[in-house]
Amino acid sequence: MTSLSVKRVRAEPLREYAVRGGGGTMLRAREWGNLSAPPILFVHGWSQCDLCWSTQLAGPLGESFHLVTFDNRGHGASEKPADPAHYADQRLWADDLAAVIEQTRLERPVLVAWSYGGFIVTDYLRANGDGAIGGIDLVGAAVLLRPPSFDHIGPGLLANAQAACSPDPGTSIAAIRRFVRACTVDSLDQDLWVTALCWNMFTPPEIRGALLARELDASDVLGEVSVPVLVTHGREDAIVLPAMADYALASCRAAEASWYEGVGHMPFVEAPDRFDRELAAFAMRATE
Repeated sequence: MTSLSVKRVRAEPLREYAVRGGGGTMLRAREWGNLSAPPILFVHGWSQCDLCWSTQLAGPLGESFHLVTFDNRGHGASEKPADPAHYADQRLWADDLAAVIEQTRLERPVLVAWSYGGFIVTDYLRANGDGAIGGIDLVGAAVLLRPPSFDHIGPGLLANAQAACSPDPGTSIAAIRRFVRACTVDSLDQDLWVTALCWNMFTPPEIRGALLARELDASDVLGEVSVPVLVTHGREDAIVLPAMADYALASCRAAEASWYEGVGHMPFVEAPDRFDRELAAFAMRATE
């Protein structure tokens, strides 16, 4: 097995915000790139933070686009309320995303939703519609969460989810190590692997469990979307199965697919040049 290594100089944020999201939860948001260019807003997944987008932030996207990242509630540098109710209400998630868009003054941003970010973006759409956004890129995105069957969720998550939600540090760390390994076909290089493991551990295990306890089906929302939608998915994704992308495409018949052969759950890390190029082209079309 080869090792993934992306050699780009680390970017530095231009601005940092404390955004008051749903229910008053404080969210850390950051701006990058060209502030006068069309905006792209990145929404990360379960147990992650905005560091997962480091490759994009340090690449050519920053020359042509205004990039915004933020840490979801319970993740990264954002506030982490302990009560599970703070993660069960879809309106709170919708209000979080709306607050980031409003408080960073984005005009019709393209939303890039990775993994669990698919739920957050569709929570937003259910509450607000798509009038304030330019387009959506669903990247290895989940749009159906139906416990206990967990349709279209792969073994890389299902085999590790229960242990990752354990309060015992040894149990949860071991599970997250396995989960991170399962996110890519080839292993991450040592620096990126260690960094990814660390940012995952910023999310408390009880919050991981609260996120997975929700029941969601965004097929009705996707069926009503009027902005451009791109479905970006790795054919070898073991976290969110390719069948989930098929489900999204069947629900949103106007969406276009971009399949990545030999790629897992992180096409933006596993094939960053192609990912950045396709996202740039999509964002330009969506914001015209």
